[in-house]
Amino acid sequence: MGDERPGRLGRSVRDGTSHDRTHVTLQDVARRADVSLATASRVLNGTTQVRPDLRERVIAAAAALAYAPNAHAQALARASSQAIGLICHDVGDPYFATIARGVTRAAAEHGLLVMLASTSRDPAREVAYTAMLRAQRARAILLIGSGFEDRDWARAMNAELEPYIRAGGRVAVISRHHSLQVDTVQPENREGAAALARALTGLGHRDFAVLTGPHALTTVADRLGGFRDGLADGGVRLADDLVIEEAFTRDGGYAAATELLRRGSRPTCVFAVTDVMAIGALAAFRDHGVDVPGQISLAGFDDIPIVGDLVPPLTTVALPLVEMGERVMNLALREPHGSRRRVERIAGEVVLRASTAAPSRTVPG
Repeated sequence: MGDERPGRLGRSVRDGTSHDRTHVTLQDVARRADVSLATASRVLNGTTQVRPDLRERVIAAAAALAYAPNAHAQALARASSQAIGLICHDVGDPYFATIARGVTRAAAEHGLLVMLASTSRDPAREVAYTAMLRAQRARAILLIGSGFEDRDWARAMNAELEPYIRAGGRVAVISRHHSLQVDTVQPENREGAAALARALTGLGHRDFAVLTGPHALTTVADRLGGFRDGLADGGVRLADDLVIEEAFTRDGGYAAATELLRRGSRPTCVFAVTDVMAIGALAAFRDHGVDVPGQISLAGFDDIPIVGDLVPPLTTVALPLVEMGERVMNLALREPHGSRRRVERIAGEVVLRASTAAPSRTVPG
């Protein structure tokens, strides 16, 4: 995992020795020291152990820039916060927007303010935003995106969360984050994808392709693994070259479906591991003259609000997204139960719609 450079989050400064003290920020210090924003924060706040060489670089940078913490911000940080930090992967993705609706609804019932941050699925940025929320003394931090199969991310995130929790902060997450010992709302992604595969083989399909996001995301790994399991139950093997990885977005789905057609592959059914990828795939098939479901059946996962209104409506695995947001918020507000983390499992439900049908003998050429 690369170091999150603060230049991506804040303004840049010249490296000269003359600076207006009132405009020097923590981002400026981190940039000059060539460390992450989180590392600079830890050094200057003295909250956790940092390597001696990094500590010296940060202290030297702060001295050279005549950095002084904002007194007003420090006073706010010392106050009892009524703010909840919500970190998601993509605020424009309806999956996260719908979960956030549940979070804000539950927070409003307790008179709490929700601060939203979107990481663009950048692991380093997720750690940096967590550090910022710690500095703001947020009452709770919620991570509602997939976990990362990344040891560096896990170490950096735990370095932020453990002292925050010890100081009384609350943390809750959605999806599998096996490296974080925190309360979790966990959709049963593997089981839901397996059930979908069995439903599709039940329609008569034997030739499949999968459009997937990065395998480093635990949600992707679980849904792909579960789909393989469900196909195996029906005696069907998914070929590795029919698993096409692209961005976990609508445009990624479009690109993956286009690549599938470019290769000349002729599956009768395509599973996109998230609805937004399925929406992109549907557009790609339409642009290439491929009829859904006449030539290719198409299914997604999540049941975001729009998919029932598509033409044709999308087969998917439905998750109660608003309820998931409410439940993760309520977990964060509940008193800790010793050192054991709580896991609330959320089952998905296969919803067959008009985007899937029994396979036709006519396939795209």
